[in-house]
Amino acid sequence: MSKGILYDATLCIGCKQCEQACATENGLPYDDRIADQQITSAHKYTAIMIKDDKFMRKLCMNCDDPACVSVCPVGAMKKTALGPVTYDKSRCMGCRYCMAACPFSVPKYEWDKAVPGVRKCIMCSKRVVQGKPTACAEICPTGATKFGDRDELLEEAKKRIHDNPGKYLPHIFGETEVGGTSVMLLSSIPFNLFGFRTDLTERALPMYTYQVLSRIPDFVPLFGTLLGGVYWITHRREDVAEAEAKEKEHNGGGR
Repeated sequence: MSKGILYDATLCIGCKQCEQACATENGLPYDDRIADQQITSAHKYTAIMIKDDKFMRKLCMNCDDPACVSVCPVGAMKKTALGPVTYDKSRCMGCRYCMAACPFSVPKYEWDKAVPGVRKCIMCSKRVVQGKPTACAEICPTGATKFGDRDELLEEAKKRIHDNPGKYLPHIFGETEVGGTSVMLLSSIPFNLFGFRTDLTERALPMYTYQVLSRIPDFVPLFGTLLGGVYWITHRREDVAEAEAKEKEHNGGGR
């Protein structure tokens, strides 16, 4: 059964132990300066965001049918049966198509490295294979981050909303967005206040790619189609870089 993470923002106290545990698990640096950053980056896979004394986590949603996997031409990104979306740097050719395709703007590029790669949360895939919870869920002192079977977590999230209608928004972010994700979020205030998109389709994004390709007549030169795709995604990458710069400027690198 596919695993998942349920994050309940109403239980979060902003201790950031999930950030520390994530850094330790992935061999990333972590200090007061990094702790103050409310955005994810190549050296920070999860971040606690604060808005009006409310908390929210940002991390890879590990989509059920990931757009990043569908566009990766070398198979560096893979969706595992247990839930995590993994990344193999040894296969990566640095095209950054995954960054352009991700609807959550999660993958980050190591611009400062001589041999750069793409970095993101991989939902502690090695721990999950061993039957262990993710590092962030294991260390959470309040149970705000919970790991388990996705279907069971989804039912629990629905029960929390049903039993406490005044405490939660009547929406589980990640239940249906882009076909569903392995990470699901509960909140008492609108998700868009934390920068989450509210215009996402319920269809898995790769389905749009398959649908378009299936309708291309046989006589249309494939090379021309590929050139058009490369042109679009190259400009999309420029848009992603610009959006990242604006995100950093907006967040000011801290609180």
